[in-house]
Amino acid sequence: MAQDLSALLQEYGGLLAHIASSYEADAALRQDLLQDITLALWRAIPSCRNDASMKMFVARVAHNRGASHVVNRMRHPKTVDLIEELPDATEGPETHTQLQQNLVRLQNAVRSLPLNLRQTVTLAFEGFSHQEIGDTLGISANNVDVRLNRARKALKTALGEST
Repeated sequence: MAQDLSALLQEYGGLLAHIASSYEADAALRQDLLQDITLALWRAIPSCRNDASMKMFVARVAHNRGASHVVNRMRHPKTVDLIEELPDATEGPETHTQLQQNLVRLQNAVRSLPLNLRQTVTLAFEGFSHQEIGDTLGISANNVDVRLNRARKALKTALGEST
């Protein structure tokens, strides 16, 4: 079973990192969330049915842990917000800095979305089809379309773009 988990983490590590990032901005807490996701995957592997793709199974477990993480954080909020990241003194050209700033703005905007929209957008960013997103979240493909449209509008507003 450890070998199965290792293979899953090897293949889907990037997906798991992106999902965890959509739930947690703080690097240390994001690492904790990734550890929780890994433990949840280890526990869930024996119950994995072969009728669902492994990518969808992994994403579903990760999103379930992420949602639990958000609920727990709301119940036990941090009292002090530390600086997330200090600027890197070795940053290159101005364009790279601007891209980094835009990425941070987008990540913060995605994190500010309601949980159901955040989950849908994160899976869409990972290249899941509307049907796969629906299967992963237990909703219809049409509902995925609705959620993505709402998320686009909310993201445009959060990023200060005209709709």
